[in-house]
Amino acid sequence: MKLSVKSDYAARAVLGLARHYSTGTALRVEDLATEQGIPSSYLVQILIELKAQGIARSLRGKEGGYLLAKPPAEISLGDVLRAVHGTVFDTPALTDPECPPELRRAWHRLQATLDAAANGVTFQKLLEESSEKEKMYYI
Repeated sequence: MKLSVKSDYAARAVLGLARHYSTGTALRVEDLATEQGIPSSYLVQILIELKAQGIARSLRGKEGGYLLAKPPAEISLGDVLRAVHGTVFDTPALTDPECPPELRRAWHRLQATLDAAANGVTFQKLLEESSEKEKMYYI
């Protein structure tokens, strides 16, 4: 399974917004793009999709920009992947009548496993992992 650059950029965008969630201030697209290493023109498209799925929200005006629409603990990597791709894992074999039933069942099991794994990774957990790493010191 190979995920697209769009998946990576969407996850980076949500992580960047999650890092600023506690401040309650909106991030400008340009600032988020620079911080996360995402082309700003592409980031705008991704943020529009994330907004449509209720993951991000926008504020207009001088202090405008983007914020998370809900706490990082309520947003999973699966949510982000579904927002930009419609599904975490898909294969034509799932709906192909020529696919042997035992193989189709295997594809369904793989799909369920990947969904569960992606749903188990919340952006709060990622923030906590980052926080723990910063506390570590090396001798």
